[in-house]
Amino acid sequence: MALKLRLARGGSKKRPFYRIVVTDSRMPRDGRFIEKLGIYNPLLAKDSEERVKMDTERAQYWLGQGAQPTDRVARMLEAAGVLAKTERSNPKKGEPGDKAKKRAEEKAAKAAAAAEAE
Repeated sequence: MALKLRLARGGSKKRPFYRIVVTDSRMPRDGRFIEKLGIYNPLLAKDSEERVKMDTERAQYWLGQGAQPTDRVARMLEAAGVLAKTERSNPKKGEPGDKAKKRAEEKAAKAAAAAEAE
């Protein structure tokens, strides 16, 4: 059985609320789970203590049993100090889009023309 530590969505439309659960990877997202480890409320401020509440001891236990965390849960576990930080690299994510590049080029051209005129 392939175990996962993942988020199960709750809450109403446009008001998400998640449970951090251990589940069989073949189960549906909001379906049957083995154990609830905590909660995650994305509507709260990022520095709020209530945003993520998790039983870190049980999370360590399940990781020891071979459970694989999803990317979002892994980030929460890293913030809690349960997992070691991993280096992530997505260089295209921070790269501006085509329109932003064109605007930057036009702005640079106008600045060069203004500097040349002076």
